[in-house]
Amino acid sequence: MVLKPRQGDAKRIGVFGGAFDPPHAAHAALVQAAVAQLQLDELRVVPTGQAWHKARALSPAHHRLAMAQLAFSDLPRVVVDPREIQRTGPTYTVDTLRELKTLWPEAELFLVMGEDQARALPTWHEWQEVLRLAIICVAEREDLTGATPRFVAQKSHESRFRRLQVPAMPVSATDIRARIAAHQCVHLLVFEPVARYIDDHHLYQTP
Repeated sequence: MVLKPRQGDAKRIGVFGGAFDPPHAAHAALVQAAVAQLQLDELRVVPTGQAWHKARALSPAHHRLAMAQLAFSDLPRVVVDPREIQRTGPTYTVDTLRELKTLWPEAELFLVMGEDQARALPTWHEWQEVLRLAIICVAEREDLTGATPRFVAQKSHESRFRRLQVPAMPVSATDIRARIAAHQCVHLLVFEPVARYIDDHHLYQTP
């Protein structure tokens, strides 16, 4: 459900977009870290609609939205926002940020992403406008040796970036889909309601 805007409300709003195909434990850890470390009033989890940058076809939008609601809706200060799924045409983050800025003109927006996404940011549609509209918050995870790789922002845009410290969690949606296709258990990698939804709707299973 999309919340109604409160005019003049200078909130700190986080935005975390992704395919969520499916949402998993590492996503939830990042959401909780962002809310706490950025002192957000709310974080909006935004499932991707028609992803222009994805080589593979995503699962149907209604399934990904339902799984996101099961995974995130009970987390404090987290809202699952369906606006990109409801939008026609390719999904661009800049359009989402513009919509949120129109709804909350006084709000400070924080766009949460991983290091790979941050490095690819200059390839995004209207990426400099993305930087103008939101502070980019890059999740840095320790690797298995305990070292933390550091994303390095361009000097000209350094003030528009923040770092988020997130525990190492060796889990990915790609791995989860492969495990399901191979009939392996994923109940420790996704929340139980999400695992049950995947089972009930026969998602990611090979014919």
